[in-house]
Amino acid sequence: MRALPFIVTATLLSSVAPSVRAAPVTYQLDPTHTFVVLSRRNYGFSNPIVVAVIDKGTLIFDDKDPSKSSVQVTLPIAKLDTFVPQLNIEFQSAMFFDAGKFPTAVYKSKRVRSLGGGKYTIIGDLTAHGVTRPVVLQATLNKAGYNPVSRAQAIGFDATATLKRSDFGMNFNVPDVSDEITLKITTQADAAK
Repeated sequence: MRALPFIVTATLLSSVAPSVRAAPVTYQLDPTHTFVVLSRRNYGFSNPIVVAVIDKGTLIFDDKDPSKSSVQVTLPIAKLDTFVPQLNIEFQSAMFFDAGKFPTAVYKSKRVRSLGGGKYTIIGDLTAHGVTRPVVLQATLNKAGYNPVSRAQAIGFDATATLKRSDFGMNFNVPDVSDEITLKITTQADAAK
């Protein structure tokens, strides 16, 4: 007779467990492990990079139903780094990002689609330089699991995209300096507490 409550409890828990696992998990991006690398062609000679740091971001991920997933990130223009002090000043100026008027760039997803095998297409809008345009990210899940450093559930993705800076009103020196910009993103996030 004493075993009956245990059996009923175990049966109830097993019946609700799948729905608990399927619920979306909200993660906060870790700015010390999240970077965007922008690459451009420079007069055809080289492909210099700019590194951008994500200031803050929220990632909601549902591994059972990726369509319930989303991402929103804010990138402070002042933290763009070309590794050339004079070029950093130019990138902040009205020639490029005009950071005084438009201090941040923001990406908000609209739709996430699973391609299988840990691959995802993220369709969203990027707002930069006061202009909003669609940008599609091709993302790969690196890992989801316990992070022994933060002692929290964590997740990490890499993603790529291409965009045209002229779409955002940044036409300076096109086409000598390429209009097309390649983005490579790596991100790590811990479950929100």
